[in-house]
Amino acid sequence: MQQRTLAGRQVSAIGLGAMPLSMNNDKEYPSFEDAVTTVHAALDAGVTLIDTADIYAPAWDQMGHNERIVAEALRTWNGDASSIFVTTKGGITRSEGEVWGRDGSEAYLRSAVEKSLEILGLDQIELYQYHRPDRWLVYGDIMKALGKLQQEGLVRAVGISNASVEEIQIAIDVLGEGNLASVQNEFSPRHPGSYSELRFCGARGIAFLPWSPLGGTGGGARSVGDRFSAFREVGEAHGVSPQRVVLAWELALDPHVIPIPGARRAASITDSAQAADLELSPDEVTRLSESVGIFAEG
Repeated sequence: MQQRTLAGRQVSAIGLGAMPLSMNNDKEYPSFEDAVTTVHAALDAGVTLIDTADIYAPAWDQMGHNERIVAEALRTWNGDASSIFVTTKGGITRSEGEVWGRDGSEAYLRSAVEKSLEILGLDQIELYQYHRPDRWLVYGDIMKALGKLQQEGLVRAVGISNASVEEIQIAIDVLGEGNLASVQNEFSPRHPGSYSELRFCGARGIAFLPWSPLGGTGGGARSVGDRFSAFREVGEAHGVSPQRVVLAWELALDPHVIPIPGARRAASITDSAQAADLELSPDEVTRLSESVGIFAEG
């Protein structure tokens, strides 16, 4: 599969967003064994990047559920698991009664990192991404805390998620030029609003990881070809699914883009993985971009 750069390493141009295996809008989850099988299918298809988070779980008292699936999948895979890049996230809290919150304090992030290390069975997290801004704290102070965890060797690289251009710049300023490895924002035909962040990252050599790149787990991914006819039509011309066209389009927007489509079934991620080999013409990319309101500058 085509490779792209993330935190100084080469990873597959299409990653696996593992969240739907443990948390999705339909609240329908595969068995633990079937979830592991789906991860195995991704790895067998050439995917070498897996995105997870401590918060991905069916219920508040099952925090770490998704990380456990990933850990077991890597442990039981018949390939070279050391070649797989796992990134996880923290900073969102979840407590009894499904009370959700955010905590960007150094103490909480350190505790979250230590728990993720234990569940994943790692000595160091390749890439740790701050999940969502804690508006009660100064963003720069949160970045300092993450930088400290990196200096101590608990995490190799630092990324941020759900961040604005301003927050990306703050992270760069605090962590130092070249030390912000990634930005993970929602981006898809349904949600093209982070295109400015995508371009900002591309200009600075920062990997941009679109989450829900096909439109989400509530049917958005399944109906993307119906809702956005240009992607269906281009897919028909190439003899491929509209979902594969969406991912190929995102890859074509910038060489720093690495989509992480979610999947609950092996067939879904197997199809998504093939998007890395789908070449769209410049005219097709322009047509698809304009169909969702993205126009070339100048």
